[in-house]
Amino acid sequence: MSATAETSPAPSAAVITEPLPDIQLQLLIQLLDEEPRSSLPLTLTHPGGILHGDVIGHEQWKAEWARSLRQVEGEGANLLAEFPETVDQGVRELRAEEDETGAARLPRWIHLRDVTLVSGATAPVSLPLWRGRLSDVSGWALGRPQ
Repeated sequence: MSATAETSPAPSAAVITEPLPDIQLQLLIQLLDEEPRSSLPLTLTHPGGILHGDVIGHEQWKAEWARSLRQVEGEGANLLAEFPETVDQGVRELRAEEDETGAARLPRWIHLRDVTLVSGATAPVSLPLWRGRLSDVSGWALGRPQ
């Protein structure tokens, strides 16, 4: 008596795909991160509309976040002023455990100051600071609209 073994293909692993950030924009932001006081006027397109402002490095964004919250009264404001640094410390600790190579990672976030968001037929919205995912940026240009 012969038995035939049915073999089915091994289940394939799930593949997660997400938009990739523009490598040139990542490198530009990395350069700004190396020079804490530098900024560059930039216009971005993303799912919410058109955004323009001065792109700044992560450290400068943290400093301006903290400075703006220290002007608000109340204990909650002081706690929130330190929030970005607290998060960064946690991320550094996780990366130290996961990645022993010490390889630098490209930025995944973009930070802007003095921002204007233009979305559809609504009036433009002005914001002092903005942080967004680089993978959500679908296009960019140096400068601001005139």
